[in-house]
Amino acid sequence: MTSTIFARAGLVGLVVATGTAAIAQQATPPAAKPSAQQQYDAATALDQGTDANAALAAWTAFAARFEPGTRTWAIGTVRKGGALYRLARLDEAAKTIRTGLAALPATDATLAEDRFNAHMMLGKIAADSLDYADATAEYGKAEAAATDDATRVGAMLAGARMQVFTDPAAAQGALDRADAIAARMNLGKTDQAALAQARLRLLLNTGRFTEANRMGPRVVNLLGGLTLNKVDLRDVAARSDAAIAALLAHDADTAREYMAYTGAGRSTKGNFVAANLMEPPACGGDADLKPDDVAVVQFGVGDDGTTFNVEPMYSSGGGQKALAFARAVRGWVWTPEDLKTLPPFFRYSVRLEMRCSTSFARPSIWQDFDSAFGDWLKTKGMARAGSDVGARGGGAALETQRAALKSAESSGQAPAILAASDTLMRNPVLGAEERQALVAKADALAAAQSDMPAMARLRFAIVTRTLQGREFWRDRRYATVVSPMLSEKPYVDDVQARNALRLIIADAIPWKDSDPYLQQVVDDAALPARDPLKVGALIRLASIAQRRGNSELARQTFEKTGLAASQCATLDAQPKPVFLNNGSSSFPQEALRWGFEGWVRNQYDIDAAGRAQNVRTLVSYPPFIFSTASEKMMQGARFDKSYRPDGGLGCGASVTGVRFQLPG
Repeated sequence: MTSTIFARAGLVGLVVATGTAAIAQQATPPAAKPSAQQQYDAATALDQGTDANAALAAWTAFAARFEPGTRTWAIGTVRKGGALYRLARLDEAAKTIRTGLAALPATDATLAEDRFNAHMMLGKIAADSLDYADATAEYGKAEAAATDDATRVGAMLAGARMQVFTDPAAAQGALDRADAIAARMNLGKTDQAALAQARLRLLLNTGRFTEANRMGPRVVNLLGGLTLNKVDLRDVAARSDAAIAALLAHDADTAREYMAYTGAGRSTKGNFVAANLMEPPACGGDADLKPDDVAVVQFGVGDDGTTFNVEPMYSSGGGQKALAFARAVRGWVWTPEDLKTLPPFFRYSVRLEMRCSTSFARPSIWQDFDSAFGDWLKTKGMARAGSDVGARGGGAALETQRAALKSAESSGQAPAILAASDTLMRNPVLGAEERQALVAKADALAAAQSDMPAMARLRFAIVTRTLQGREFWRDRRYATVVSPMLSEKPYVDDVQARNALRLIIADAIPWKDSDPYLQQVVDDAALPARDPLKVGALIRLASIAQRRGNSELARQTFEKTGLAASQCATLDAQPKPVFLNNGSSSFPQEALRWGFEGWVRNQYDIDAAGRAQNVRTLVSYPPFIFSTASEKMMQGARFDKSYRPDGGLGCGASVTGVRFQLPG
């Protein structure tokens, strides 16, 4: 393995060690068949190369020689999972690694490296799927399996990066422990920078901007300072972090200087353009996103135009909101043709400034499940914990919540057990294995309560189904797992439950495929015309019609909701703005001086006189550089006047893109 914390922690690319566990020499087989040791050595060598398919085949064949559940079989199975991980077959990798881990002797010190690597891979898989609670749990197990200070600090560092967004107090503790160990080590500057950068992000996300601004230059200098002679993705990330910290500390000049040295918006060949499919999250939802919440999300764009390595960097609204913004980015798609002239370096570590969209803002269907469950608890003389239990949870609350569940279980009272389970489920640092076991038990108990409404049961039932894999976002597997519930009792017989399921499926799959589920909600005669579920389906269908360019169908569909007709996207073809100040004076002077280019998507309302109101940035690249300038441009724009009987908004939640391009 490499000797640096940075690589061991998997922050750029997880280094999967092959381990040194000795394999007992088998009896010499016929010459035509290699021995187990020979197979092991060959597979180990393949792990060092680039042919992951060959490594997968080798470890599969090796494990097949041994009885399932034996020590040697477990070694081969864990290594097979590592090859699947390298092939990005993440669900298979996670399942295979866990299967092998379960059979690895826990007290065998010679297998510690295998355990460490396995848990680090499981942590990275969870992190890639933005399940930061499970990632933290796996990194914690890796820390326990580490056999030296370097790997131990690496695991601590990886876990702390997750805890910044789930449990900041725990992140602080992990970084303090890591620093204490690092103090007795001879760390290289790259590793020192990795630790300092994690602390910088913690400071940013806990509102300590002045401290973060002081930390920024230290991280950058540890990586070689502001130079263009040798720049890698670590330099880009550090400079961008320093720029964000300076900006939030109101040090604009420093912020733009650091941003200039990231290379963002400065490619000399090709441009990083807006995505072909780029929907910011709707305001509201599970994370209760507010229009003023702002986040910075980092990701890469592959040759096929899809995103990878998506992770939040900063959010003004806390960790759960940061993760909600990041989840939205996972579904964005660029046209490969638009990217082919752009050097890969400029799209492998992209950062965007983001806000939620007020267009078709809608409450979360999960809130209906929670309300139904809370109402059922009230009939039993109990109260459901408040909606902020997640924010008040974290590692410090876990033991208290576990103790409360244990006490409830000892009472044998189903409502008390379910209430305690519900509270523990919402703790953001609860690991996936514990969560899955907890939800399965709660789901079975809820199903046994004959008086529990179907909507309340869905609080547990859907989670049970969807905790089975991490890659639902890659294809239609979410619909495959949840759709059978539409024909199961009691959901099929409950008008609210079956239509809530249809909406959940429609929201989880690509919008181009969601029409059938939405139309079923609209056509369900048992659902009143003004029921929120039917209104929600109509809003979604109106949005889809507009995306397909059918403004008239969008208008007709939206009118059926009975809502105020102020959404421009569903009433008319969106009017085009005439910019009154679109000359060189609109280009931010700092951006001009440092040679930035970029783009912004603004959202705004149009009053009846054709003036833009409530202008706000939705998405901006690079972060914070052009947001203010584009908002000023939109405020000075004029649109065709539109008649409204009440003299109010002629058009609400419109979106227009503005590109800032240097002459030449």
